[in-house]
Amino acid sequence: MIKRFAIFRWIRNRPIWSALIILVAALILYKVLAPSEPTYEYVAMPVDRGAVTRIVSASGKIRALNTIKVGSEISGQVSRVFVDYNSQVLAGQPLAEIDPTRVAARVTQAEAQVDLARAALAQAEAGLARARTDIEIQNRDYHRRKELAARGFTSKTGLDQAANTVAAAQSGLKTAQAGVISARAQIRQREAELQSAKLDLTRTRIIAPASGTVINKLVEPGATVAASFQTPNLFEIASDMRVMQVEASVDEADIGEVRVGQPVRFTVDAYPDQPFAATVRQIRTSASEAQNVVSYFVILQVQNPEGKLLPGMTANVEIVTGARAGVLRVPSAALRFRPRPGDRPNDETTPAAGASRSTTVWLASADPYKPERRTVRVGMRSEEFVEIVGGVKPGERVLLRSRSLEKKAEEEPDDEEAQEEGR
Repeated sequence: MIKRFAIFRWIRNRPIWSALIILVAALILYKVLAPSEPTYEYVAMPVDRGAVTRIVSASGKIRALNTIKVGSEISGQVSRVFVDYNSQVLAGQPLAEIDPTRVAARVTQAEAQVDLARAALAQAEAGLARARTDIEIQNRDYHRRKELAARGFTSKTGLDQAANTVAAAQSGLKTAQAGVISARAQIRQREAELQSAKLDLTRTRIIAPASGTVINKLVEPGATVAASFQTPNLFEIASDMRVMQVEASVDEADIGEVRVGQPVRFTVDAYPDQPFAATVRQIRTSASEAQNVVSYFVILQVQNPEGKLLPGMTANVEIVTGARAGVLRVPSAALRFRPRPGDRPNDETTPAAGASRSTTVWLASADPYKPERRTVRVGMRSEEFVEIVGGVKPGERVLLRSRSLEKKAEEEPDDEEAQEEGR
């Protein structure tokens, strides 16, 4: 009791100090009991209508629609080259020439062999004529001896000798006939060798098989071409560079959405701000695997009237696998967003299993830190937007993410600082 009176007496005797102590205690109590200002805020975006485009991203190389590799079927030293890189050539135009000296000598030798074979045929035919004359003479002699033997003017032995001579003449005739056949076969063989040598002589001039543009040249004058085991590649000709193709590598997880005829847009590093349009022309079923990643080649056809696209360029491809215009949509980030634990309602539940077309989004409410949970039905999905079939209305604001106010205050200058920086 005495202590209580002493405190009252101290307060009555020191009113200023007492008031200061009470004020400090009130401030401390207010700081402890009053709610603190939030250090974050939620970023929202209104639900609107627009386009939802589903794409499959890939990369690939630009190739000519038809690339022809021109080689040499004979060996030799290249004496002349008539074209260079980017040369426009026509079908039948000479590209290069291999030294024809050795092949021309083969042609001359083959012609001589044909002449020899024809001379041998003439000799064989002359021998055949002699054999036929001989057999006629021997036949007449045999018949004469046979008549004499019937009259008793010649012996049996003389008749037998005449018969043996006829048989020998017949054998000689068959031999002469075989010699003619052999000589004719020799002529055909030598003529075939001559045709082969002449063909090789024409092959010393490398001819363009089709019209187009020379995109690769692998030979220079003086180089030696060896065509012993395989045809060496000398030139590459793009038949028509006004139409190109893109060989895009699509991941196995996305290949199921790709169809022939789907529209495609892509860019190349040479023209990063200019998109090009293409169409899916072919989906190759042969898979390629690199580092345990399986992919499939999708062939895209693109028009190249200005010749800007060149073989070998890298294309960044977006295949449009689905598109809807004028639908209700929200950003894809809204489906992944979840409020901070303190801002969620106590009855928050997860959508039932099997409701694959239903999900949860959070809407801004009157209290910016107490968002409203809403179950929505979704349609087509893309990387940027998701189609909403039902559950929200246009104009309602969906939450996308939270943003720190402290970081924002540190990073964003005030109006005076911004004006100074502007000056």
